[in-house]
Amino acid sequence: MSGAAALVSTLARIGAGDRDSLKMLYDATSAKLFGVILRILLERGEAEDVLQEVYITIWRKAAEFDPTRASPITWMVTIARNRAIDRLRARGSRPTTTLDAAAEVRDAAPTADVAIDAVNEALRVNAALATLDPRHAAIIRSAYFEGLTYEAMSEREGVPIGTLKSWVRRGLMRMRTVLES
Repeated sequence: MSGAAALVSTLARIGAGDRDSLKMLYDATSAKLFGVILRILLERGEAEDVLQEVYITIWRKAAEFDPTRASPITWMVTIARNRAIDRLRARGSRPTTTLDAAAEVRDAAPTADVAIDAVNEALRVNAALATLDPRHAAIIRSAYFEGLTYEAMSEREGVPIGTLKSWVRRGLMRMRTVLES
């Protein structure tokens, strides 16, 4: 049974008063509906309240759902969107916080000096890698940047694991010397 068909069946059971089906529907769709509401309202607490109203509406109107007019998720997203817009209109168009509060919002991005340091460090590491045998440098990149295991790299390169580990160890020691100088 496809996802849409399962939702149609679930909505039919909800329309017949099956509370367990409502819980299943909530588990399957609440994250998506919450995202729709939150994008409109921007405030988590208010979005949570509206999400509760949406599922109450779904409970009450599930028997009226017509799968020939819309998919179940489209129907539910429409309800969520309309409820969120209704809430937005009810609170008015003025912001709920002052503009001065925006200055207190922290930016999660690194500061310029941290970003510059990270770039410089990456350049130093790449320069140190460039001093290695190309095959050894590729192994170190695979191990540290791609997260490949020694076993996977051994198979790919066609060399014993011990040899591969020696390449990595010697390469890292050579890189350390370059980075310390």
